[in-house]
Amino acid sequence: MASPVELLSLSNPVFKSFTFWVGVLVIKMLLMSLLTAIQRFKTKTFANPEDLMSPKLKVKFDDPNVERVRRAHRNDLENILPFFAIGLLYVLTDPAAFLAINLFRAVGIARIVHTLVYAVVVVPQPSRALAFFVALGATVYMALQVIASAAF
Repeated sequence: MASPVELLSLSNPVFKSFTFWVGVLVIKMLLMSLLTAIQRFKTKTFANPEDLMSPKLKVKFDDPNVERVRRAHRNDLENILPFFAIGLLYVLTDPAAFLAINLFRAVGIARIVHTLVYAVVVVPQPSRALAFFVALGATVYMALQVIASAAF
């Protein structure tokens, strides 16, 4: 088995893939803040008095378009951040490269699709649920492998 230093090196294709998908998902989450701002300006829905663009506007918290993007962003925080932690630990279990790389791809692509069908172009269920469960399933699988590796 390789040492942790070797496993956490960009010469390790598993770690390299994990690093790539973490970068992609960080950018994706940062873009969610911009998407929220775009929705706020489009709908003139601002949560702070100092952000109001006109004295005629009032502080609002209930625009459905803004809230949809905020829910998608919160869902990212609830699901992508655990992937970051467990994915790194999973790399340390020295998994088979093919499986690990495809698990990371599945999480990354599923989370991007989840946002697209939830907050950008609303698509009826089960599209969002499928994207959610693909990423969840891959993350849970990695967590179980980490637990099994640490327990035995």
